[in-house]
Amino acid sequence: MAPKSKKSAQKTTLDAAPTPSPPDWPVLAPLPHPDDLALSSLLENQIITISNLWPSSLCKKYVNFLSGLPLVTTPGVPKRGDAVRVNDRFQVEDELFAQRLWNETGLKSLVTNAIVDGKALSEGEKAALWGGHVLGLNKNIRIYRYKKGQFFDQHYDESNNVDFDGIPARTTWTLLLYLSSPLTGCLGGETVFYQDPQSRRAVPLPPIIAEPAVGMCLLHRHGADCLIHEGREVLEGEKWVVRSDLCVRR
Repeated sequence: MAPKSKKSAQKTTLDAAPTPSPPDWPVLAPLPHPDDLALSSLLENQIITISNLWPSSLCKKYVNFLSGLPLVTTPGVPKRGDAVRVNDRFQVEDELFAQRLWNETGLKSLVTNAIVDGKALSEGEKAALWGGHVLGLNKNIRIYRYKKGQFFDQHYDESNNVDFDGIPARTTWTLLLYLSSPLTGCLGGETVFYQDPQSRRAVPLPPIIAEPAVGMCLLHRHGADCLIHEGREVLEGEKWVVRSDLCVRR
């Protein structure tokens, strides 16, 4: 499918009002050692993945737990200016869980040390990559379930100003943690990014396709630097995603 222009593509901001009470999340164990994890580029300075951030056993435990949460199906008709999204979701502001995701999984070490594709970045290169001094993860935690026939139309993610434990901050990168894949019966549901052509006459660049993989974390720039992207329709099974954002000091 050809990409829409950024002008015509719909945006996404923070979702509707979060639920007031955080759930009793399962323990984040077992987890791989941070030395066994790495940042790998799907598109330089734009899309980064971390394979096996969560092992399959932890993903399975969380899918069983998340299935019991009060997920809400998105409206059939989106608000004006919003992209068409058909899925079930749960949203909560949970600073403690965001800290656990950041500190216990190795994300903090990976992001702050920023060794990408085997190359260690300087302090200036890290600030340029992440959009500033990274504080941690957005406490706004979103859980998405896409069942057969559900999808997320082409859109771009906006940056948001947030309060990070009393520090003025803004979000710069979307974080998606996939809990399912073809190995769990989920077919389809790929996250597809469309690159801007160099000029109107240039040959369109091929889309970049991120296949769902159990335990894989996908990070991509959002805000002014966001690529138009979509979540393709799920053809079989269920696609489960944990969503947050990287926050930097404003």
